[in-house]
Amino acid sequence: MEACPFTKKDFQSDLKPIWCPGCGDFAVLNSIYQALAGIGIAPHKLAFLSGIGCSSRIPGYTTAYGFNSVHGRSLPMAQGVKAANPDLTVLAAGGDGDGFSIGGGHISHIVRRNPDITYIVMDNHIYGLTKGQAGPTTVPGTVSVTTPYGLSETPVNPLLQILASGCGFVAQGSTHDMKQLVRLIEDGIRYKGFAFINIDSPCVTYGREEDQMKELKARAVNLEETGHDAKNKLAAYAIAEEYGRKLHCGLIYRNDTLTEYTELQRQVKVAAKAAGEYPREEIFERNFLVH
Repeated sequence: MEACPFTKKDFQSDLKPIWCPGCGDFAVLNSIYQALAGIGIAPHKLAFLSGIGCSSRIPGYTTAYGFNSVHGRSLPMAQGVKAANPDLTVLAAGGDGDGFSIGGGHISHIVRRNPDITYIVMDNHIYGLTKGQAGPTTVPGTVSVTTPYGLSETPVNPLLQILASGCGFVAQGSTHDMKQLVRLIEDGIRYKGFAFINIDSPCVTYGREEDQMKELKARAVNLEETGHDAKNKLAAYAIAEEYGRKLHCGLIYRNDTLTEYTELQRQVKVAAKAAGEYPREEIFERNFLVH
């Protein structure tokens, strides 16, 4: 962490967001700016990876190192960056379609490795960038360009999937409460391991309600006011089960006993040296990186 203070302007690039006026992603982006300034990470010590979609434009709106990868591949890219340079603070961002449709197969594997990466998903329950097709979290009955008679499929539950995979930090926020959202993002970045933050971010163009902010507030339950114990995994599962019916905002689950991936690799290297073996990483560095 840097000793000198930063403001959110230090993380704002010269690119102007081109989202639809009123899009929830504006609030998410500003919450990220505030969280990064609050933590005090220098922009050159931060890497931001994304896939494809409206929300995946976010890396370009920051002054961090950034990469806009192909659809659904933000997490593999983020893991590669973190493995190559563990000193970087790494964030990944994307939408529910990017993360839980084509990218859904990466979830369980990044969770089991537990690298120190914060994954921010902007969940708008629709494919917005490609003009309003039904996505993995779209509400049943939704009429869209791909479901003209209403969606009949059961939606993916991101919270349950992440919890069942063994994630040690699971939170959910909403763009109607930016103060809480900033705190959740800060806590996720500070967490030593893989942190998942699901954010209900309304799509004002293809969304399911005319006044989505009013609808969000009506469904919202602030976990900070309910006395929820984030260490209780069974309680976390019960909250996750209500995804789509109630919008539980706050820290859902946290486990500080898990070992982060970089630390696990350090332990492997120490054990290999003690056994007189030559770690593969050092062979790679000697044969390829030095020359």
